[in-house]
Amino acid sequence: MSGASALLRDVFGFDAFRPGQEDIVHAVSAGENVLAIMPTGGGKSLCFQLPALMRDGVTVVISPLIALMRDQVRALQEAGVAAGALTSGNTPEETDAVFDALEEGRLKLLYMAPERLAAGSALGLLRRIGVSMIAVDEAHCVSQWGHDFRPDYLRIGELRRALSVPLAAFTATADAETQAEIVEKLFDGESPRSFLRGFDRPNIHLSFAAKDGPRRQILDFAARRKGQSGIVYCGTRAKTEGLAAALRDAGHAALHYHGGMDAEDRRIAERRFQQEDGLIVVATVAFGMGVDKPDIRWVAHADLPKSIEAYYQEIGRAGRDGAPAETLTLFGPDDIRLRRSQIDEGLAPPERRAADHGRLNALLGLAEALECRRRTLLGYFGETDVTCGTCDLCDTPADVFDGTVAVRKALSAILRTEEWFGAGHLIDILLGQRTDKVLQRGHDDLPTFGVGQEYDRRQWQAVFRQMLGHDLVRPDPQRHGALRMTDKALPILRDEARIDLRRDSIAKAGSSRRPAVKAMVSEEDAPLLSALKAKRRAFAEAAKAPAYVIFNDRTLIEMAEKRPQTLDEMAQISGVGAKKLERYGDAFLEVIAGEAQHMHPRRRKLAGRSAGSVFDQLLEVQAELARGAAGIDKPLSCSSSQLAKLAKMPHADAKMLEQLLGDRRAERFGPAFLDVLRTAG
Repeated sequence: MSGASALLRDVFGFDAFRPGQEDIVHAVSAGENVLAIMPTGGGKSLCFQLPALMRDGVTVVISPLIALMRDQVRALQEAGVAAGALTSGNTPEETDAVFDALEEGRLKLLYMAPERLAAGSALGLLRRIGVSMIAVDEAHCVSQWGHDFRPDYLRIGELRRALSVPLAAFTATADAETQAEIVEKLFDGESPRSFLRGFDRPNIHLSFAAKDGPRRQILDFAARRKGQSGIVYCGTRAKTEGLAAALRDAGHAALHYHGGMDAEDRRIAERRFQQEDGLIVVATVAFGMGVDKPDIRWVAHADLPKSIEAYYQEIGRAGRDGAPAETLTLFGPDDIRLRRSQIDEGLAPPERRAADHGRLNALLGLAEALECRRRTLLGYFGETDVTCGTCDLCDTPADVFDGTVAVRKALSAILRTEEWFGAGHLIDILLGQRTDKVLQRGHDDLPTFGVGQEYDRRQWQAVFRQMLGHDLVRPDPQRHGALRMTDKALPILRDEARIDLRRDSIAKAGSSRRPAVKAMVSEEDAPLLSALKAKRRAFAEAAKAPAYVIFNDRTLIEMAEKRPQTLDEMAQISGVGAKKLERYGDAFLEVIAGEAQHMHPRRRKLAGRSAGSVFDQLLEVQAELARGAAGIDKPLSCSSSQLAKLAKMPHADAKMLEQLLGDRRAERFGPAFLDVLRTAG
């Protein structure tokens, strides 16, 4: 594997493979059919990108979203790899460039959406250009059991047969049923070489909390992580807009995103999230599948996801760079009732509805877990050897009590009212509340009337919520959400089984935790990291590309901590390949060796802000004009204080500049300074 290791170092800038990558790269490059299931952030893309460079011909990559393809192509091109995409979002010039590279035999990776395979010309094109391998990203989309079913993915198996080339399929989300369908649809039932590299994302902290003023809970969570990129998922479009506005009112940079927005507005939101540091997107699940941003530091769910696979996929967008990331999922009885009714009222056949209830049960079991959440989550995917330490229940073990008596009282109230009522009325009965509804129905004469006065209303709400979570009761859509018992409840009602519950006063889980990612570097290295980010942003803005395409956060953190002084030392930094060293090495060394160590105090205050780069440009212009345009005048300069003030005045005009600098300096530097400010603004 020396060739693979050399490419890994020289092209991608990594000294070693991540766990599991090397075996997959070897199998794919050898031309085997491969199914690889790897956690998000585990480096799936490299497992087909690197073999593509080792093999003759073109590797076709089938990928689901244009934004995802464009980002991967841009990152490959930055690393010096000949890659292109044929998408509906291409400009004519981009499409021409791809075809030119294909005709000249230069292109190594060609990205296409599965929908393009429906065009009759696609097969002819792929036959003509010499395709040697097919790579399928997000392969779970082929499965009707998966949550992102895409019918056009079904054409990929036909394409593999027509081209008679090996196929490598990759996904981060596939339970046993989904894996079986991937094998059937993509590999004609012939078992590929399978790699199950685990679903664990140990850098992601898992946390759930019962809803108790969900808007305030989300705002509190975001406040403790201010300045970090995050995603908040909501169940409705209206909620995304309201919560995004609330976050902005609280001082955050936040925007909303949902499928009902204008297409151009959605593209603007996607582009801003990719390129801006510290932006929060409040979105429906329409957002995120194409997000390839590695430094998302947190994901919160303001509403319960629809399944455990959806939950895993959505939290997997955090911490793809391997650095610590955090999650919070809020849930309540209304969420559970909504998800149950969506399944029961859907048009799916009975066996599919049963499977969907099972998937929801797995998620509710995770929400109401009594011990380590990671063990519960990974157990669903068949992993039993689990080490955690990064979930709310490992931070603060659940306060568990024997809830059998309380649950039996609640089930008895349900049974004696013939399963016709919801939790609110049942709690009135248990508490002995003589409401009009209770009196009209004679429920004050029931044996269960008033037997639950050891708990208050909120505690009973928590008991009913946990009963829903343990699938002891379900809302009946035919009875307007009235609770009906499941078969699991009968042994408890008959005193043949017991059940533990969490003692829940609806307190926020882990609210006092210190954020795991509060500081990414030491206080000593923070100013240099800010300066490196400012330099990265300048390159990104010039290239109209996401910042991480230049260098990701982990690379900049390593630069700040190790402070390389030469290009040889810079080449040892993870993520700095040969092309990036050639393109950016000198500029980032200049930041480390110059600005970071000998930065003027006025300039230091501007580190990491757009005014900082304006200050640098003003300084450069001043040096050029210090002796006038002809270089023969008396030396003249502005103070650092004046330049710093001017850098923070993007809309300054000639009069304002004269007031700040005085007549002589304004005359010499004014026009050039205003050009800098106009360009920056």
